[in-house]
Amino acid sequence: MKGILLAGGSGTRLRPMTLVTNKHLLPVYNKPMIYYPIETLVEAGIKDIMIITGNESAGDFLNLLGDGKKFNANFTYRVQVGSGGIAHALSLCEDFAGGDSVMVILGDNVFDSVFFDNKPNDRINGAKIFFSKVLNANRFGVPTFDKDGKVIEITEKPENPASKYAVTGLYCYDNQVWDIIKTLKPSGRGELEITDVNNWYIKRGQMEYEIIKSFWSDAGTPKSLSLASNFMRKKANKNLWKL
Repeated sequence: MKGILLAGGSGTRLRPMTLVTNKHLLPVYNKPMIYYPIETLVEAGIKDIMIITGNESAGDFLNLLGDGKKFNANFTYRVQVGSGGIAHALSLCEDFAGGDSVMVILGDNVFDSVFFDNKPNDRINGAKIFFSKVLNANRFGVPTFDKDGKVIEITEKPENPASKYAVTGLYCYDNQVWDIIKTLKPSGRGELEITDVNNWYIKRGQMEYEIIKSFWSDAGTPKSLSLASNFMRKKANKNLWKL
């Protein structure tokens, strides 16, 4: 399985901080934000990682991260021109995957250490997504469950969420994903939506899910960025003094 880290976008919700740098380079407590998703992939056993970013900040990422050796990984870089959406950014990685399954993580997602029930296999059949219970589910993709707990649909940013769970920015896909993306049409936002990819797998009974019980934050707004920083500060210092 190969890793894909998506770190494009303009970070409009974090302005004015992102007027001078890419949001994924902002600090979350004592490390750049992008370190956390890298560590999540590496701790899951992923070594070969492609990083997708915009052309404005590509040099900054390369200067910060290098070839990946300091993370015990191998990095490959690719530039996404414009804002075509998560699924579009993912489509740029087909040749990198080379037929392997992929674990995809968004660059602003901060997870607390390793949380997988089982570490991913070298190859999966279908797809797997990860949910977290949240207070503000309408900010995210939200799963609808049937009476048996099976996911029957993901709805993006619903006004009236069908559950209290959010789809986190971590996804595992088999090599069907490339053909699925090629069938997508842009949403009302003019982007290729990852939710449409997930619903394709769900409709065909090829989607698994895991509920995360440890900390998760998307760190994409001032409030969630502060939440992630405070959590990591407390985690780092819990043995030094009482907070």
